[in-house]
Amino acid sequence: MPRLLSPLLRAATYTRLLHLWVPMLMVSVWLFIDPSTPWMPALFLVPLGLVPAVRRGEGVQARLMLTPGEPDPGISEAPAATWRDRLRTVLWLEVRMALGAAAMFASVWLPAAVFELARCAWGAPSAGMALPDWLPSHRAWALLTPLPLLVFYGVVVALGELVTAAARRLLGPSAAERLAALEQRTEQLLERTRIARELHDSIGHALTLAVVQAGAARAAGDPEFTERALAAIEDTGRAALEDLERVLGVLREAERPLSARPTLTDAGRLLESARASGAKVDAEVTGPVEAVPGPVSREGYRILQEALTNALRHAGPVPVRVRVAVTDGTLALDVRNPLPGAIPGPGRGSGLRGIRERAALLGGSAATGPEEGDWRVRVELPLG
Repeated sequence: MPRLLSPLLRAATYTRLLHLWVPMLMVSVWLFIDPSTPWMPALFLVPLGLVPAVRRGEGVQARLMLTPGEPDPGISEAPAATWRDRLRTVLWLEVRMALGAAAMFASVWLPAAVFELARCAWGAPSAGMALPDWLPSHRAWALLTPLPLLVFYGVVVALGELVTAAARRLLGPSAAERLAALEQRTEQLLERTRIARELHDSIGHALTLAVVQAGAARAAGDPEFTERALAAIEDTGRAALEDLERVLGVLREAERPLSARPTLTDAGRLLESARASGAKVDAEVTGPVEAVPGPVSREGYRILQEALTNALRHAGPVPVRVRVAVTDGTLALDVRNPLPGAIPGPGRGSGLRGIRERAALLGGSAATGPEEGDWRVRVELPLG
């Protein structure tokens, strides 16, 4: 029994009934104007439904009154973009008016029937509003008085469910809208993956440099070297905090532009951080790096950062050779360092995977592995 009566406690039951009553206001006004043509409002809905903005208005109403509080009710709020959407809107308006007429009839006739039965049970004759005027008076009619109320309850709940199902069917997203929503969801997932890589690259690089610099300062026993190492750790930590704040800003504000991300023109900061960690970095940059397109330059910076981080993490402060070359249509990155004691296996380490993923996303290629006694990272990215 509590389950059968639960719709009485839901706000949607009453907002759905109100939603069904709304079209009857127009019908009531028209019946005052010309009661001989009650079908005229339904005819007027045909050109009205062809207006693109009407679909948006109906969608907003349906979401607020038929599915209050539901995060994804399956009802679109976009204007009609195709003739199919417009025809679906016309059909929705007609269905809504028909169901509204049924709801209005039940709202008037069934309570009136309760009143008629109560009159007959009291001993007065029927007034002929909802029941025949020849209905005899008898106290037994009191037993049937609750019946119209139960029927009214069932009709209201059933019509509410029916109009909600019709709204989802006729005002639901079109194929183009579903495709656009899917593309948007895909973009969000890709953005989250990119942010995860950003955090791994920037924070991992900063922590690796800090650990290497602190270890080198402790082993050196030289106050001057320790002072330089502490200053480098401070600069690295500040840069990592700036990267973290930028990434968190992207998470807080989806529309925020990403132009503040570092590019290859900022690679000097990476090289200086590596040198401050004790590594002897031999860097050579050729070609117009500033002319590299933004997406390629940003990803190239992160690839170079990851390659230097891997060198410091696995080999320590060793000599590192860095070559950055911009040629016709290609950006080439080459980072070499002496092999560490343990050689990473193919595909191991999220850093190497990140380098390959970044290169693949831009249509480039990446090769990592031992070569001639060194660990080598070679990446080529197309500029166009």
